[in-house]
Amino acid sequence: MKRNIVIAAVTAAALIGGGTATALATTGDDEGSARQAANTRLSDDDGRNDDAADRDDPKAPSADVTAPEAISSALKHTPGTVVSAELDDEDDSDKVIWKVDVLSGDNTWHSVSVDPSSGKVLGSQTDDEDDTAQVRAALKGSSVTAAEAAKAAAGKGVVTSVDLDEDGKDPSWEAETRTAGGAEQDWKIDLDSAKVTADVSDDQD
Repeated sequence: MKRNIVIAAVTAAALIGGGTATALATTGDDEGSARQAANTRLSDDDGRNDDAADRDDPKAPSADVTAPEAISSALKHTPGTVVSAELDDEDDSDKVIWKVDVLSGDNTWHSVSVDPSSGKVLGSQTDDEDDTAQVRAALKGSSVTAAEAAKAAAGKGVVTSVDLDEDGKDPSWEAETRTAGGAEQDWKIDLDSAKVTADVSDDQD
């Protein structure tokens, strides 16, 4: 009885950044004809690394309206003291808006939504906060507002948030910036001098 023996030889070629692996099966006869060729992606994310995927993320924060402009719009709508402003997703949807927290003169907290493209106020609602006394104490006698802190941090990149850190011995403004390459950095802004220093309290990637 004649027996046919099939010998399979597999070769793999890898190219950095999304190469392919090629599998080739040949028979044991004299012709050595190609039996099968298959191309398989080496990466399940189309060859893109995580950083590239993050930069392509449609929900990555971006805005035509700057933090100081969003704060100005919020204060025109709801007078008071801005305690924070953040460029963030609206209720975990794909729409990104500025959320500005304003503490009014009667100690009522307001969350004001501002369109990041036009600067138009989209709406506002009252919030319940339990740190009103701490915020008032931290800002007492200070000369740098949230808008001024955001302007100071703008020299480090696009400001995506500014927030009052009222805890600890030395209260300050905290800001987060994003560079054109997508890198994020946290900063502290002095409440009196507006001096900007890197925030090393949290580890950065």
